[in-house]
Amino acid sequence: MKSKNPVVWFEIYVDDLNRAKKFYEQVLQVKLSELPSSNESKDELTMLAFPMEMDDEGASGALVKMPGVGAGGNSTIIYFRSEDCAVEEKRIPDAGGKIFKPKMSIGEYGFIVLAYDTEGNMFGVHSPAK
Repeated sequence: MKSKNPVVWFEIYVDDLNRAKKFYEQVLQVKLSELPSSNESKDELTMLAFPMEMDDEGASGALVKMPGVGAGGNSTIIYFRSEDCAVEEKRIPDAGGKIFKPKMSIGEYGFIVLAYDTEGNMFGVHSPAK
């Protein structure tokens, strides 16, 4: 694999799609949009995508509601890009989430915040070292 970024997609499974949409739109200041489903999967899953550009090397993804796959309790953490993760950290409680680790240094790699969304999923916000 020669890609600069081997991650191409992520999915955050949720129990309440509208609540999760509101949370991520408020914290990240983005708009999520519904991804059309194929006829085969129309009744099986609903997806709301984060903004994406198909020719960009970064990964994008979606909130997913699927019968039999509940929110929380997994061991994968998605990190969202930020100029200063303290900005998003301040929005998390007002949006209904909980801070797990406030902004902390990860040395030469920058800073992170770890938090829980309204569905119980842990996620991170990363900003570069300045």
